[in-house]
Parts: sequence; structure tokens; C-alpha cells
Amino acid sequence: MKILHLNTEKTWRGGEQQTLYLLQVLKERGIFCHLVCQPGSPMAQKAREAGLAVFPILMRGEADPVACYRIRNQIKTFQYDILHSHTSHAHTLAFFASLGCRVCRLVTRRVDFSIFRHSFLRLSGIKYRYMAEYFIAISHKIKDVMVADGVSAKRISVVHSGVDLKRFEGVTDDHLIQEFNIKPDEKVVINVAHLAGHKGQQFLVRAIPRVVEKFPAVRFFIVGKGELLAELKALAASLGIARELVFTGFRSDVGAFYKIADLFVMSSVQEGLGTAVLDALAEGKAVVATDCGGIPEIIRDGETGRLVEPANPEALARGIIDVLRDPQQAGRMAGRGQALVQNQFSVETMAENNLAVYRMLLSADVP
Repeated sequence: MKILHLNTEKTWRGGEQQTLYLLQVLKERGIFCHLVCQPGSPMAQKAREAGLAVFPILMRGEADPVACYRIRNQIKTFQYDILHSHTSHAHTLAFFASLGCRVCRLVTRRVDFSIFRHSFLRLSGIKYRYMAEYFIAISHKIKDVMVADGVSAKRISVVHSGVDLKRFEGVTDDHLIQEFNIKPDEKVVINVAHLAGHKGQQFLVRAIPRVVEKFPAVRFFIVGKGELLAELKALAASLGIARELVFTGFRSDVGAFYKIADLFVMSSVQEGLGTAVLDALAEGKAVVATDCGGIPEIIRDGETGRLVEPANPEALARGIIDVLRDPQQAGRMAGRGQALVQNQFSVETMAENNLAVYRMLLSADVP
């Protein structure tokens, strides 16, 4: 079994972390894997540090003939069995690079919006019908969207993302308590996500004054960077919550924020699955999240956390208040959520389920 993984991203987001996790486990299992990614990218750097076989190829969009030529030479040299594309642009490049080659094209899809969302003349229908043999969706919600868009359910397997259960082992939070002057009686609520419209932080910011009315001793931390930072800061200033809400920007010590948290909030309006939610539950933290995308496959309302209506600051505030008001119930939900992640959402489980797809594709059982 020889697999070539393709990732075209120049930045580091959840999909790149999942790609790295998968490659690391496959290497441990002795599976022959190579990675094509952007030169100088975090993906290239982290994969090399992990001892993985990395082939940097500059990929300028999904219609780059030079990149296709170089990837094609890679395919001919190593005679891969599977091309596993981890981004939308990689999906297209892999198709054109492998025309005429005996190789199976596999694509992982991580977003829950329609395949036609940014499609010119609905050409994505051609891309998804003819330019890959098989797909992995990271949640059932994503599979449902793909099927509604015309992709055969027989060509899609659901493989949930996984998290490293020991990722934050040994992390301490003392420096954050000092840095932000967090008092012993203050509750800490965190959100960890890219600052973008679909992550819904604007609704979280609008919910905060309602929470502060009931719990004056509460501190909110939005951890991450993104294009909406200035807009969100302006909104917070207009609401008069400068003390209660801190925008931390990018932090390399994100694990420490999970440690100090009494509650994790996911405010998204679209979410493929939500690995930040998985990280919070793995740390035994209570979660309030929006009922969108693949999140309900992790958070079962009243059982592993609280689900609230998306894009609704009042509903989000009520969920946060309810959890902060009942620490015992919050602890019980967090415990059940932690057990769920340990049993179903580990990196090892994710990698094994990807491996099962590979085996199926190379057997006579391909749909």
C-alpha cells in the first residue's frame, strides 16, 4: 500500500493538524506514505520535524500546470496506489496530475457548506462526480450535504476527526492567572477558533453582557487570530465589556487556556465537526455549543454538553448561564463528554478508520 497525501494550504488550521496526525500514525504502522505540500509552509516544517517524507511543490491554485507536471512525475516515480487529497485545490490538482495513471483518487472534505457555494457555473458538480473515485467526510452532516448536492452516498465514508488525548499533558496555567490577573472567585469562559464569520464570535460577544448581568465575576477569553479581530474588538468596546472580554490573538500556549477554563463555548454558524470542542472535552471541560454542522455528533444536549440555536446571542447567553449556575451538572456532562472523546474521537481511531477506507479501496469492495 503506497499513498501520496496532498495538502495545498500555506497556513496552519485544523485540517493540517488532522493531516499530520494521520501521517504520524500511518508511519508508526509502517504504511508507505509521502506528503506533497507547499514549500516553506507550517505543514512542511511540522511534517519534517515528525520524520515524515515531504516533497515540497509550489502549487499556485488548483489550475497550475507546472504543479500538475511535478506531481505527475512523483506519481510515476513511486507508483502510488492512492492519492489522498486533503484540500479542495489538491482535489483538482490530483485529478489532472494522475490522468492516465492507475491510481485511486480519494478526497477528504472537512466543511459543511454546499459544494456549489463558490462554484462557477456549478462546475463543482463535474469535479465531485468525475474527478475523484471516493470521498471521506469528517461528519455525517457533511456527507448529508454532499449527497443533497448529487454525490452518491456509496462513494462517501464518514471518518470523524480525532484529537491527541495527551496533547496538553503536563501543561500549566499559572502564568495565565498572573498575566490576566484572574481572581479565585472568577469563572473563566473560553472560545478557541479562527476569527471568521462562520465561527460566530460576533454572537458570543453580544451574549456576554447578558451573562455578566447574572455572573459579574466572569472572564471571557477569545483565543485566536483572524480577519474579524478589529471588528470584534470594536463591537466589544461598544458594549462596554473591555474588562470582561480579552482577545488574546494567536497564542502558542493554547493548552493553558483549556486548563484555566470553567467552560468552553463554540459559537459557530457552520462547522464541519469541531476539533476545538473535542479538545475541550478531552480536558474534561464543560461545553456550550451551537446546534450546527457536525457539532451535534459530539455534543448531545444535556448529556455531553449544551446545544443552543446558532446565530442567537440570547440562546447562547442562556446556555452559558445555565451551565455556570449548576457546576455539578456541568461536571457530569463534562465527564460523559470526556469518555465519549476517549472512546470514539482519538487520533488512533481516526487513523484506523482512514486505513479501513484505504483497504476497502484497494479491495474488490469498492462501491
